[in-house]
Amino acid sequence: MRKRIAVLKGDGIGPEIVGETLKVLEAVAEQYGHHFAYNFLDIGGAAIDKTGVPLPQETIDGCLEADSTLLGAVGGPKWDNVPGDRRPEKGLLGIRSAMGLFANLRPAKLFPQLADASPLRADIVARGIDFLVVRELIGGVYFGGHKTETVNGERVATDVMPYAEHEIERILRVGFETAAKRRSRLTVVDKANVLDTSRLWRAVAARVAADYPDIALNYMYVDNASMQIVKDPAQFDVIVTENMFGDILSDEASMITGSIGMIPSASLGEGTRGLYEPIHGSAPDIAGQDKANPIGTILSAAMMLKYSFGLAKESEAVEAAVNKVLEQGLRTGDMMSGGCTLVGCRAMGDAICAAIG
Repeated sequence: MRKRIAVLKGDGIGPEIVGETLKVLEAVAEQYGHHFAYNFLDIGGAAIDKTGVPLPQETIDGCLEADSTLLGAVGGPKWDNVPGDRRPEKGLLGIRSAMGLFANLRPAKLFPQLADASPLRADIVARGIDFLVVRELIGGVYFGGHKTETVNGERVATDVMPYAEHEIERILRVGFETAAKRRSRLTVVDKANVLDTSRLWRAVAARVAADYPDIALNYMYVDNASMQIVKDPAQFDVIVTENMFGDILSDEASMITGSIGMIPSASLGEGTRGLYEPIHGSAPDIAGQDKANPIGTILSAAMMLKYSFGLAKESEAVEAAVNKVLEQGLRTGDMMSGGCTLVGCRAMGDAICAAIG
């Protein structure tokens, strides 16, 4: 198989974690007889420094021409004073929109070797943590109207949270289809006791559910969901929710798995092309020091192999290699514990490549 991958290293630790991930992809290519061609493009702060904007047209074109896109991280204090419409994060929102990526899949899975690193009580962890947050990605308040105006002598800020019925239905179907491939349980998270958008979500969910009679559907307010994720995460299989709620809940879910550096994500649209990235930030405080954890990015590449390229066996091989390395006791600093061996970003990448081979 020959595939073209757009590579957006980004800022901070982005170049380091992406570099290790490309080594892993090459190990996969060698082991299974594939060929991956890479097109390196700029986004975020790196793009601002070169072009003055966080998302150059060249980057958009390159991502649309590729079979899929791998992203490191964007942002950092260097660009804190850049005007809001040109901040590094705008590049991330912009490329998702340009690629039509409306569904973000973010797993929250605790590797058993990291059980002691979870902040939850041992009895809660023992019940298991393995669920998936399906987040609507290009609608809602992040993409609604925003304005600040002066009213009666003081500033008044307004953010609009729009959702059309078709936007809700397509992400709900992703949730139902994903649940059908897992344990057939779907939780719709909303704030229907307050928001009209949430009441529309529930109405659409009730209609769509008729097409999936084997899926157990329930609803949960977002404030309760945020508590239940830390009280009893084992109750969840697939959570589907709107953009802002998904942003918050998926970050919360990542922290109960032991390290935010372990969590991958996939952003998908109507076709097979996707955007794959770890959920953590650019961590500028450790950039260039060989301290970053590349596993979240490596597992993102494993999701790329599975969802965009249809290479399930290769994806499982990467996951198995990560599991083997953790079983060997290798740890980066963010997940270090007693009796384990501290390694850097490059050594972790090398170990995973060796495990694949």
